Amino acid sequence: MSDDTIRILLHSARTIAIVGAKDKEGQAVDRVGRYLIQAGYTVWPVHPARRSAWGLPVFPSLAALPGKADIINLFRAASACPEHAREVLALPWEPSAFWMQTGIRSPEAEQTLASTGISVIEDVCIMLEHRRLVAGVCESDGKRHERITRL
Repeated sequence: MSDDTIRILLHSARTIAIVGAKDKEGQAVDRVGRYLIQAGYTVWPVHPARRSAWGLPVFPSLAALPGKADIINLFRAASACPEHAREVLALPWEPSAFWMQTGIRSPEAEQTLASTGISVIEDVCIMLEHRRLVAGVCESDGKRHERITRL
């Protein structure tokens, strides 16, 4: 997926469901969840056993969300992703993207969603992409660099 496509996706998204959400300090999911909230997204944490994360109520499944999520962001083992892809197919709405975080790849999940209009992103950190493509932060020096882009 091109940088321009990801940039447009991140600009147009308003709501992100984080599957596998937990606010355990020091874990990637905690850093990403907090970052996305601070970046202005509505974040819906999803976890079958947790009650709250980041001061927000946690939903037990995608089907329990109060509305449409623009991006489904997964912090789950690759082996769990195909089931989440099937869960997405059963929803009454379609997200724009099914985003598997760094280190997570699932050809089966990608194949499950192949005939839909849902973008599948694998092995990429949504926070780093947002910082790089939307916020203009360079990961090598941590500084903000202005960009001139056309959307």
